Amino acid sequence: MRNRPTTRPVRRRSAVSRAVLPLLGTLLVSITVLATAGCGTDTDNRSLTVYSGRSEKLVGPIFEEFEAVTGVDLQVRYGSSNDLALALSAEGDKTRADVFLSRSPGPAGYLDDLGMLAPIDAAVLDRVDPDDRSPDGTWVGFAGRARVLVYNIDEVPVAELPASVFDLTGPGYRDMVAIPGSNSSFQDWFTVFRLRNGDGVATKWLDDMVANGARFYPKNRAIVEAVGRGEIRFGLVNHYYNHQEVAANGDAQRSANHGFAEGDDGGLMIIATAAILEQSDDKKTANQLLAHLLSNSQQRYLTDTVFEYPLAIGVEAADTLPPAPVDTVGAVELDDVAAEFTQTISIIEASGVLDQ
Repeated sequence: MRNRPTTRPVRRRSAVSRAVLPLLGTLLVSITVLATAGCGTDTDNRSLTVYSGRSEKLVGPIFEEFEAVTGVDLQVRYGSSNDLALALSAEGDKTRADVFLSRSPGPAGYLDDLGMLAPIDAAVLDRVDPDDRSPDGTWVGFAGRARVLVYNIDEVPVAELPASVFDLTGPGYRDMVAIPGSNSSFQDWFTVFRLRNGDGVATKWLDDMVANGARFYPKNRAIVEAVGRGEIRFGLVNHYYNHQEVAANGDAQRSANHGFAEGDDGGLMIIATAAILEQSDDKKTANQLLAHLLSNSQQRYLTDTVFEYPLAIGVEAADTLPPAPVDTVGAVELDDVAAEFTQTISIIEASGVLDQ
């Protein structure tokens, strides 16, 4: 395992950085347009292999637009971010992958620890806040998902919603809360939860949730759907799933998101990341794909249609979204990424939540 620069801890977005976004946005849009538009003349008949931990439903339109603009053929393998990262580590220097997209920073950090990621072009990295990319420039965030508590609006009065994720272990929430224990975003959240509170506190919280009758669902959307039909009252999920269900179903969707109190560990925002494999033989085109992900048009798609938080400087979130959480799981301080996530999975499995 190679040495890595010291990473930043979970951070808070400053008012100053938000104030300068509009000023920097115009300049950086020009950089991105040049990077993307310029690929039509020298990338025809080329192809890239993409391992995508983001689903085809979410990022497929982005890939299709890139192919149409550039003529580059994208061969995309979809799957779990964690599973794809493990597959890449097994393939090693024989991998044919050029680009890796992850739902969260953890799997990218794992590959970075193995020395499998290439430095990303500065023009691409500069599209985002420094805290939304790795300190050594080997992965870059392109969208943010806030952790929230989704609840059934017919069964739960707003006045009774909890201020903290720790409240969910109380008797008032017995048999009422769903947890996506095998989901990579939940695992990323729980890893940071451990680092902020210590393994003892984190393990006790999860054990207490299980003892309180927390129910396991494998996916965030399954939880939102279950809450909406009254199968369960609450669920810990990424924010955008409920926004999508409301957009699709209107008033028939009987669920809403609840954000925990500012600074509470339950309300962290996790960023999706993009990286280029060191073994890629076309890093120039791979960087163009990342520039496309961070272009204004695709960032608008991610926030206006997918309802995620855009990360490109100068792009504002959709009007329907509340302000982004101040705490972001981006460049998290992990001395050994692989060891930390192995420990997270061990605690989750030992808790028995996956059997509920």
